[in-house]
Amino acid sequence: MTHSLDKNKIRFLLLEGVHDNALKVLKDAGYTNIEYLSHALDKDELIEKIADAHFVGIRSRTQLTREVLQHAKKLVAIGCFCIGTNQVDLDAARELGIPVFNAPYSNTRSVAELVLAETIMLYRGIPEKNAVVHRGGWGKSATNSHEVRGKTIGIVGYGSIGSQLSVLAENLGMKVIYHDVVTKLPLGNATQVASLDELLANADVVSLHVPDVPSTRYMMKAEQFIKMKEGSYFINAARGTCVEIDDLAAAIESGKILGAAVDVFPKEPKSAEEEFVSPLRKYDNVILTPHIGGSTQEAQANIGLEVAEKFVKYSDQGDTVTAVNFPHVTIPFKDGSHRLLHIHQNVPGVLSQVNSLFADAGINILAQNLMTEEDVGYLMMDIDSDYSDTALEVLRGIEATIRVRVLY
Repeated sequence: MTHSLDKNKIRFLLLEGVHDNALKVLKDAGYTNIEYLSHALDKDELIEKIADAHFVGIRSRTQLTREVLQHAKKLVAIGCFCIGTNQVDLDAARELGIPVFNAPYSNTRSVAELVLAETIMLYRGIPEKNAVVHRGGWGKSATNSHEVRGKTIGIVGYGSIGSQLSVLAENLGMKVIYHDVVTKLPLGNATQVASLDELLANADVVSLHVPDVPSTRYMMKAEQFIKMKEGSYFINAARGTCVEIDDLAAAIESGKILGAAVDVFPKEPKSAEEEFVSPLRKYDNVILTPHIGGSTQEAQANIGLEVAEKFVKYSDQGDTVTAVNFPHVTIPFKDGSHRLLHIHQNVPGVLSQVNSLFADAGINILAQNLMTEEDVGYLMMDIDSDYSDTALEVLRGIEATIRVRVLY
């Protein structure tokens, strides 16, 4: 009888100092072969380390390119211990039969709190006043200093972060309008507006909370900044690719925008030793933060739990329901069965071929779930335990097979 690897032989490579909660979840589930590093690896080191890893966990600095993934012959799954997955070639991972998991909700509160704090700081003119005092000045003045109560915040993207920001802002007495590409049920008294242009024209402060997709890349450039209210504020804690930074700098230089807060940038340093370069550095009325919107201890603890638990579910059960690049498949556990996972090219006839060959071999299928996504199909099957060896041989012999695993 062929079994999945013993848990102590399944190797986890965790990089960039992911939270200790991830280690606890894995160890509590019986996984002990864990290499934990506090930093990212350059390409050559990464290729060397990943060659023998079954699971790899990263944050935002590690780049899992197609070239790197081609060397990861044993890799079963990737975990991004963050919201974004831009650092992974998702297509290449899927083609190789590797699901990618992330933590899309664990740091929403942290980002929303930062944006709300920045809104208050901008309205009070704190960035400029702080800079002046640090240089020995004493700019005590109420000019351009306002309460946020009664002001209108325009939220672009009403997902998990945007909607939570909406609730917090309204609790401070702000009016909330939002724009999203789909109709979303508002929370509280927030109002959805029909277009981005309408939001820009009516918001006192604009905050972006959109994903990095083709339609959002450089969605804010000169044309959009011109449409914003005179003397308004702008915040981006979403994706660096959403904003044309030079155009934002020009809008601040002209006084059209009174201040801004930016946490993400089109090009970011790869390490703390590399200099951060941006035209926004010269403005005292701009808050610049190093991509830390979700970087709180609470958020990192939650992320560690969330992604590690997804690792365990996939390793133990084959569950891919939350994968970002892979068909979503799950089957409830059933005693007396063996579970097989068949990842294959998404071509016609694979399921028919599997069922026909199993019938010819006298293999009884107790449960079966197939889903496809683009060029990959993922088939999960529970079969009578007496036929696992035969079933594996059958699946491996199917031409479209990418990889086969037996879990138990």
